[in-house]
Amino acid sequence: MTLRKTISRRASDYLVLMRFEKPIGTFLLMWPTLWALWLANDGSPHASLVWVFVFGVIVMRSAGCVINDYADRDIDPKVARTEQRPLASGRVSTKEALGLFGCLCLIALLLLLQLPAAVWPWSIPALTLTIIYPFMKRFMQAPQLILGFAFSFSIPMAYVASGALFDQSFYLLLVANIVWVVVYDTAYAMSDREEDIKIGVKSTAIWFGSADRHVLGVLQLIFLTLWLVLIGNKGLDPSLYVALFIAAGMFVHQQVLIHKRQQAGCFQAFLNNGWLGGVLWFGLILAF
Repeated sequence: MTLRKTISRRASDYLVLMRFEKPIGTFLLMWPTLWALWLANDGSPHASLVWVFVFGVIVMRSAGCVINDYADRDIDPKVARTEQRPLASGRVSTKEALGLFGCLCLIALLLLLQLPAAVWPWSIPALTLTIIYPFMKRFMQAPQLILGFAFSFSIPMAYVASGALFDQSFYLLLVANIVWVVVYDTAYAMSDREEDIKIGVKSTAIWFGSADRHVLGVLQLIFLTLWLVLIGNKGLDPSLYVALFIAAGMFVHQQVLIHKRQQAGCFQAFLNNGWLGGVLWFGLILAF
């Protein structure tokens, strides 16, 4: 194998380890970041601020995927869906994975330094949650709650970077996003429930048991209600109600997809949330 092919293959393995071929996680982390930037800046965030956060999301989502696979390096080889991942299959070593994680964190630090100093302390708990989340599925029944906080930390960081106060709209958005993360990651976990039970991994899909669809329905309703209150509290243009109505329809569609608890349907319900977040962001753009 030539040097060029070797480098190309290694780069490809690293990109797969960072899930570059599966951008859904980036979108799910991106949407609440953009929601927060638009709300904190009354619809007119500075372009430089937006780009720093966008690149930060891409880098930190990649770092999260790497550390997740490192944490699951002994579990992934036992699961058909994950056995061919670079770390699980041995194409990438643990040292390489940790080195890649360190490089991504360094890039994130360089991006962080472009933001106001008031934002810097917030990066510490954000990074801590990124690191500990993959390990929590071994110890707690609802690791999705930890993921909810991890995937919501860009919200306070966006507000602080914008010089905005933590007002009622901020707290409504924060809680709504945590609820949303539990919704879509439970749907994702439902697609892996049988294998997770076999290998002893915990999740809300297992914890909720036969009530899973009903619990998700309640959480979806809470998410929509929080957004309704947020719209009224912020005095946003009623056009945002259209986006929220579309989001409600998408939740109904997700309930149809998970109704029989089939793996493909549950996974499609999870993916559907990538579009839902975009619909709400587009609605926010029009609402200001």
